[in-house]
Amino acid sequence: MKPIIPFFPLSAHVLPGGRLQLRIFEPRYVRMVKEACANDTGIGICMFNAKGAKETNEHIFPIGTYAKVVDFDLLPDGMLGITVEGKQCFQILSVETEADGLRVGQIEWLTEWTLPEDQQLLSPINERLVEIFEKYHELKNLYETPHFDDPIWVIYRWLELIPVNAEQKQQLLKDKDCMKALSFLTQLVE
Repeated sequence: MKPIIPFFPLSAHVLPGGRLQLRIFEPRYVRMVKEACANDTGIGICMFNAKGAKETNEHIFPIGTYAKVVDFDLLPDGMLGITVEGKQCFQILSVETEADGLRVGQIEWLTEWTLPEDQQLLSPINERLVEIFEKYHELKNLYETPHFDDPIWVIYRWLELIPVNAEQKQQLLKDKDCMKALSFLTQLVE
């Protein structure tokens, strides 16, 4: 049987190895976080499709990331602040809407990307990522130990950061390996 998880559609995205801080205030998402923490399970972080209809759940792009809550705090404004860490990409097979509006659905795990054998392929994107982490401390502070020597980690961080449309990111994430994403990112960064 395929896993069933709750989904959280966002304009931002987190990918495996990545971290994202969120402010939770809607009751359905507070429930989702409570249940995930109580059961030591995760949640699905999905990219929001502004062109898709909510009634048919097309407002959620099909490629998402299973994420675990790694930190939480009650914020001064009464909202719940959480930090999630991406674990593995999935594709949504079906979605149902629960009584409170929370979307849950059946997923299929995507194959993890393969590593390019030539580490030189990462240059200059890993060097530019180090520069971005040094410049933006809020990003740097999310990671105790950045993995700039891990090609997949570097590619995923770039896909989280680059300002391209979600459709293009979805196409890159569907591939069985990271070579198209690496080529695309290298052209952007050079």
